[in-house]
Amino acid sequence: MATTFDWGAAEWERAQQRGGGGALARMREDAWGRFVSRGFPTTRDEEWRFTGVGPIAEGAFALAPPLSSGDGVDDHRVPDVAAELVFVNGRYVPALSRIDALPQAVRIGSLASSMTITPDVVTRHLSRIAPSESQPFVALNTAFLHDGAFIELPAGAIVERPIHLLFLTTPQVRLKADTPTVMTHPRVLVILGANSQASIVETYAGPPGTDYFTNTVAEIVVGDNAVLSHVKLQYEGADAFHVGATHVHVQRSGTYVSNAINLGGGLARNDIAVVLRGEGVDCTLNGLYCADADRLVDNHTTIDHANPHCGSREIYKGILADRARGVFNGKIIVRPDAQKTDAKQTNRALLLSEDARINTKPQLEIFANDVKCTHGAAVGQLDEEALFYVRSRGLSDVDARHLLIRAFASDVVNRVPIDAVRSSVEGRLYRQLSRILPSAA
Repeated sequence: MATTFDWGAAEWERAQQRGGGGALARMREDAWGRFVSRGFPTTRDEEWRFTGVGPIAEGAFALAPPLSSGDGVDDHRVPDVAAELVFVNGRYVPALSRIDALPQAVRIGSLASSMTITPDVVTRHLSRIAPSESQPFVALNTAFLHDGAFIELPAGAIVERPIHLLFLTTPQVRLKADTPTVMTHPRVLVILGANSQASIVETYAGPPGTDYFTNTVAEIVVGDNAVLSHVKLQYEGADAFHVGATHVHVQRSGTYVSNAINLGGGLARNDIAVVLRGEGVDCTLNGLYCADADRLVDNHTTIDHANPHCGSREIYKGILADRARGVFNGKIIVRPDAQKTDAKQTNRALLLSEDARINTKPQLEIFANDVKCTHGAAVGQLDEEALFYVRSRGLSDVDARHLLIRAFASDVVNRVPIDAVRSSVEGRLYRQLSRILPSAA
């Protein structure tokens, strides 16, 4: 294995030449120091014991070159949006983006520009919601922080149509085997004022056949009585590395709904941590992942009930074929003062081959006595009786399996609130199933 950062130290020095002094420069330097002192996580770390990141740690990555155009952008656009910000290789591309009329005082744009235009607002929240002390990939993202998306809704603002953030990676052709592949470290900062409302879709995509690295962090603040519907679509290339962290603080009587769809990546790790910081908060986490070949998808979720009278619902489903591996670790924390908590967690995994496997660990940490908390996990293959019943109606074996798997996934897919996005998820999932089902039959 290469020393900690033969490639990383040089790239970090090069990143500092992009500019951004003052508080931002200190933030980067502090984060880089924390990352170097700790290094990449290993399977000896409890939170990473089923997911080895050796291919990332031992790789050689260079910052992606800035591009003003990107092949494949049109394949991922979302129709009828209030705004669509397009980032190619981690940088905002205004020519590919579009912003329609928005309610007064709503700010949507590049994080790099916002750090210049409204630095006080950005620095008040940036790197405050997602801690880098205990999370090395968050520290790495902060160390290389340059651009991303910034969304701020003032109190009472309602954006009726979705806001789409598209992050597209377009690696250069590798002329030699030892040529570094590209990495990007996009950041998303979302601030919803009291009584505001919005729907945000994040899409991450790239071409197949290359092992680029995307390391993304989203920090979200949902104010009092505010409502946020958040969809994350992970459509990275099949050989790509995707590490994503979403950290959310929800204030009194706020509502946060997450729909996380993971259909891409050779190694994908997703962390979602939601802190219910006020009474009467409602939190929903829905997730679906599908993997084949030798791919790995790891989902870690945490819902922290820090105040009383809050509710949370969570359902994650996975479909694994060939030699794919899945990891699900779902933690619900109920603090001592969080009486009247109502929390429910469900995790289901469908294994389509004898070699596919899942490591699942639902966790409840309850420090209050007047609560209703449940969790359940189930892992299995297709029900043979149901398969026989469907085939008796005239369907082939492959078609019958396809129908049952679609029914299994639809419980999560149908929860995606935006019609065009839901149709996109269905299309991609069913194309993926059509490819893997013959080998799973």
